[in-house]
Amino acid sequence: MNTTLKAHKRDIKTNKANQIRTSGDVPAVLYGRGIDNINLRVKYGDFIKALDKVGESQILQLEVESEKSPRPVLIHEIERDSLTNKILHVDFYQVRMDEKITADVSLEFIGESEAVKSLGGILVKNMHSLKIKALPADLPSEIKVDIGSLKTFEDRIFVKNINLPKGVDAVSSGEEIIALVAAPRSEEELAALEGKVEADVSAVKVVEKEKKEKAPEEEVQKEVKAEKSQKAQ
Repeated sequence: MNTTLKAHKRDIKTNKANQIRTSGDVPAVLYGRGIDNINLRVKYGDFIKALDKVGESQILQLEVESEKSPRPVLIHEIERDSLTNKILHVDFYQVRMDEKITADVSLEFIGESEAVKSLGGILVKNMHSLKIKALPADLPSEIKVDIGSLKTFEDRIFVKNINLPKGVDAVSSGEEIIALVAAPRSEEELAALEGKVEADVSAVKVVEKEKKEKAPEEEVQKEVKAEKSQKAQ
């Protein structure tokens, strides 16, 4: 089922971004290969609902006011407030359904690793998304990674090991590691780490102490230099 989102055109001269946000909308822009950029505004709540459904790797049907047909787009970029995480601006990228595009698709790790369950290892996820290339209609919402093949600490899951849907190709190198299981640290290693931390803290304290001790000496040296300078005059 297609996910749609209504958008209204806006004049950037009369509709300032802050005014749009105050009214409960999000300023946006639509662009793509071979089309003119269009400045838009969308309802904040409606956009959040659409984002929850399609994410940033699924096609969204954008219904622009006064246009008869919706435009197939990807949510290409989202600008957020660094403090509140509130959405400030959205970029929509119009795609051509007959041309392959690249997109980052989230990885979902499934299954159970014997190296984690029985050997007490720690699952290390080296990648959380995978860059792929496919026709817009073939873009998956997520890619599943079965960690059941990680039976020892030497096992690795590479990009080339992932079963991708038909029509979907990985852009990332097949030799890139997606996941592995690291061996748990021994008591000796943990003790060594604690000792290193304590040594580093002690070193910092010594440096601070030396700085404090040198400070009065430096002041005395400055006074002596000042006296010599006055005598010379």
